Amino acid sequence: MLLRVGLFGGTFDPPHVGHLVTAVNVRHALQLDLVVLMVANVPWQKAGTRPITDSAHRLAMVEAAVADVDGLVAGRAEIDHGGPSYTADTLQHLAVEYPGAALFTIVGDDAAAGFETWERHEEVAARSSLVVVDRPGAPVELPAQFEWLRVEVPRLEVSSTDLRARCADGRPLDYLVTDAVLDVIRTAGLYAGAVR
Repeated sequence: MLLRVGLFGGTFDPPHVGHLVTAVNVRHALQLDLVVLMVANVPWQKAGTRPITDSAHRLAMVEAAVADVDGLVAGRAEIDHGGPSYTADTLQHLAVEYPGAALFTIVGDDAAAGFETWERHEEVAARSSLVVVDRPGAPVELPAQFEWLRVEVPRLEVSSTDLRARCADGRPLDYLVTDAVLDVIRTAGLYAGAVR
Protein backbone atom coordinates (compact mmCIF):
# COMPACT_ATOMS: atom_id res chain seq x y z
CA MET A 1 0.00 0.00 0.00
CA LEU A 2 1.40 3.40 -1.01
CA LEU A 3 2.18 5.88 1.69
CA ARG A 4 0.49 9.29 1.64
CA VAL A 5 2.98 11.83 2.97
CA GLY A 6 2.29 15.49 3.64
CA LEU A 7 5.02 18.12 3.58
CA PHE A 8 4.25 21.04 5.88
CA GLY A 9 7.26 23.32 5.72
CA GLY A 10 7.98 26.41 7.73
CA THR A 11 10.34 28.48 9.77
CA PHE A 12 8.61 27.34 12.99
CA ASP A 13 10.08 30.20 15.00
CA PRO A 14 8.48 29.03 17.31
CA PRO A 15 6.06 26.21 16.38
CA HIS A 16 2.66 26.87 17.98
CA VAL A 17 -0.72 25.25 18.46
CA GLY A 18 -1.93 26.65 15.12
CA HIS A 19 0.73 24.63 13.31
CA LEU A 20 -0.30 21.47 15.15
CA VAL A 21 -4.03 22.00 14.57
CA THR A 22 -3.33 22.51 10.86
CA ALA A 23 -1.16 19.40 10.54
CA VAL A 24 -3.57 17.16 12.46
CA ASN A 25 -6.63 18.37 10.56
CA VAL A 26 -5.00 18.04 7.12
CA ARG A 27 -3.75 14.57 8.01
CA HIS A 28 -7.29 13.54 8.98
CA ALA A 29 -9.06 15.19 6.02
CA LEU A 30 -6.73 13.71 3.39
CA GLN A 31 -6.08 10.41 5.19
CA LEU A 32 -2.33 10.97 5.19
CA ASP A 33 -0.09 8.40 6.80
CA LEU A 34 2.41 11.02 7.82
CA VAL A 35 2.82 14.78 7.95
CA VAL A 36 6.43 15.99 8.01
CA LEU A 37 6.84 19.39 9.67
CA MET A 38 9.94 20.37 7.70
CA VAL A 39 12.12 22.97 9.39
CA ALA A 40 13.54 25.45 6.88
CA ASN A 41 17.29 25.93 7.07
CA VAL A 42 17.39 29.39 5.50
CA PRO A 43 13.84 30.50 4.68
CA TRP A 44 14.71 32.51 1.57
CA GLN A 45 11.52 34.59 1.61
CA LYS A 46 12.24 35.75 5.19
CA ALA A 47 16.04 35.95 5.17
CA GLY A 48 17.18 39.50 5.85
CA THR A 49 13.75 40.68 7.02
CA ARG A 50 14.30 39.75 10.69
CA PRO A 51 16.64 37.71 12.87
CA ILE A 52 15.86 34.00 12.56
CA THR A 53 16.50 31.60 15.42
CA ASP A 54 19.24 29.03 14.81
CA SER A 55 17.89 26.04 12.88
CA ALA A 56 19.02 23.56 15.56
CA HIS A 57 16.82 25.31 18.14
CA ARG A 58 13.86 25.49 15.75
CA LEU A 59 14.24 21.77 14.99
CA ALA A 60 14.40 20.99 18.73
CA MET A 61 11.15 22.91 19.26
CA VAL A 62 9.38 21.07 16.41
CA GLU A 63 10.65 17.71 17.67
CA ALA A 64 9.29 18.58 21.11
CA ALA A 65 5.96 19.75 19.65
CA VAL A 66 5.27 16.54 17.68
CA ALA A 67 6.88 13.97 19.99
CA ASP A 68 3.54 12.65 21.26
CA VAL A 69 1.37 13.34 18.19
CA ASP A 70 0.51 10.30 16.09
CA GLY A 71 1.41 10.70 12.41
CA LEU A 72 3.39 13.94 12.78
CA VAL A 73 7.19 13.99 12.54
CA ALA A 74 9.84 16.70 12.52
CA GLY A 75 11.85 17.00 9.33
CA ARG A 76 15.50 18.04 9.18
CA ALA A 77 16.34 17.42 5.52
CA GLU A 78 16.49 21.13 4.67
CA ILE A 79 18.86 21.77 7.58
CA ASP A 80 21.06 18.84 6.54
CA HIS A 81 21.03 20.08 2.92
CA GLY A 82 22.30 23.51 4.04
CA GLY A 83 21.83 26.86 2.32
CA PRO A 84 18.46 28.26 1.29
CA SER A 85 15.45 25.94 1.59
CA TYR A 86 13.40 25.25 -1.53
CA THR A 87 10.32 23.04 -1.50
CA ALA A 88 11.21 21.50 -4.88
CA ASP A 89 14.46 20.12 -3.41
CA THR A 90 12.67 18.88 -0.31
CA LEU A 91 10.08 16.99 -2.36
CA GLN A 92 12.91 15.35 -4.29
CA HIS A 93 14.42 14.25 -0.95
CA LEU A 94 11.07 12.91 0.32
CA ALA A 95 10.59 10.93 -2.91
CA VAL A 96 13.85 9.14 -2.14
CA GLU A 97 13.08 8.71 1.58
CA TYR A 98 9.56 7.39 0.89
CA PRO A 99 9.80 5.61 -2.50
CA GLY A 100 6.54 5.58 -4.41
CA ALA A 101 4.72 7.71 -1.82
CA ALA A 102 2.02 10.14 -2.88
CA LEU A 103 3.31 13.53 -1.76
CA PHE A 104 1.20 16.50 -0.65
CA THR A 105 2.55 20.03 -0.19
CA ILE A 106 0.57 21.79 2.55
CA VAL A 107 0.49 25.60 2.60
CA GLY A 108 -1.54 28.35 4.20
CA ASP A 109 -3.83 30.46 2.07
CA ASP A 110 -1.41 33.43 2.04
CA ALA A 111 1.47 31.26 0.79
CA ALA A 112 -0.81 29.57 -1.74
CA ALA A 113 -1.89 32.94 -3.17
CA GLY A 114 1.80 33.75 -3.79
CA PHE A 115 2.67 30.28 -5.06
CA GLU A 116 3.94 31.57 -8.41
CA THR A 117 6.71 33.51 -6.61
CA TRP A 118 8.19 30.26 -5.30
CA GLU A 119 11.46 29.02 -6.73
CA ARG A 120 10.66 26.22 -9.25
CA HIS A 121 6.96 26.26 -8.34
CA GLU A 122 6.08 24.25 -11.47
CA GLU A 123 8.29 21.44 -10.17
CA VAL A 124 6.52 21.56 -6.79
CA ALA A 125 3.15 21.24 -8.55
CA ALA A 126 4.43 18.36 -10.70
CA ARG A 127 5.94 16.41 -7.78
CA SER A 128 3.04 16.77 -5.30
CA SER A 129 -0.62 17.48 -4.79
CA LEU A 130 -1.05 21.08 -3.65
CA VAL A 131 -3.04 21.52 -0.45
CA VAL A 132 -4.26 24.92 0.71
CA VAL A 133 -5.39 25.35 4.29
CA ASP A 134 -8.50 27.52 4.33
CA ARG A 135 -9.76 29.34 7.37
CA PRO A 136 -13.54 29.68 7.84
CA GLY A 137 -14.92 32.52 5.72
CA ALA A 138 -14.25 33.57 2.15
CA PRO A 139 -11.62 31.35 0.51
CA VAL A 140 -8.56 33.09 -0.91
CA GLU A 141 -8.11 33.46 -4.68
CA LEU A 142 -5.56 30.89 -5.90
CA PRO A 143 -3.51 30.66 -9.11
CA ALA A 144 -6.03 28.99 -11.42
CA GLN A 145 -3.57 27.03 -13.56
CA PHE A 146 -2.82 24.69 -10.63
CA GLU A 147 -5.12 22.11 -9.09
CA TRP A 148 -5.64 22.70 -5.37
CA LEU A 149 -7.05 20.52 -2.63
CA ARG A 150 -8.72 22.66 0.01
CA VAL A 151 -8.88 21.70 3.69
CA GLU A 152 -10.70 23.93 6.15
CA VAL A 153 -9.20 24.13 9.63
CA PRO A 154 -10.30 26.10 12.69
CA ARG A 155 -9.18 29.74 12.76
CA LEU A 156 -6.69 30.23 15.57
CA GLU A 157 -5.28 33.73 15.79
CA VAL A 158 -1.79 32.64 16.80
CA SER A 159 1.35 33.81 15.01
CA SER A 160 5.02 33.15 15.60
CA THR A 161 5.67 36.90 15.26
CA ASP A 162 3.30 37.63 18.15
CA LEU A 163 4.79 34.81 20.23
CA ARG A 164 8.32 36.20 19.83
CA ALA A 165 7.06 39.63 20.90
CA ARG A 166 5.26 38.11 23.88
CA CYS A 167 8.50 36.41 24.92
CA ALA A 168 10.52 39.58 24.54
CA ASP A 169 8.30 41.55 26.91
CA GLY A 170 7.68 38.73 29.37
CA ARG A 171 4.05 37.83 28.60
CA PRO A 172 3.08 34.15 29.01
CA LEU A 173 3.03 31.66 26.15
CA ASP A 174 0.99 29.09 28.07
CA TYR A 175 -1.52 27.23 25.83
CA LEU A 176 -0.17 29.00 22.71
CA VAL A 177 2.72 26.54 22.44
CA THR A 178 2.93 23.08 23.96
CA ASP A 179 4.59 22.64 27.35
CA ALA A 180 7.40 20.71 25.65
CA VAL A 181 8.10 23.64 23.30
CA LEU A 182 7.97 26.04 26.24
CA ASP A 183 10.60 23.90 27.98
CA VAL A 184 12.91 24.16 24.95
CA ILE A 185 12.44 27.94 24.81
CA ARG A 186 13.23 28.28 28.52
CA THR A 187 16.18 25.90 28.52
CA ALA A 188 17.80 27.47 25.46
CA GLY A 189 16.97 31.04 26.56
CA LEU A 190 15.31 31.82 23.23
CA TYR A 191 13.49 35.04 22.34
CA ALA A 192 15.30 37.19 24.87
CA GLY A 193 14.94 34.41 27.46
CA ALA A 194 12.06 36.27 29.07
CA VAL A 195 9.69 33.30 29.33
CA ARG A 196 9.11 32.39 32.98
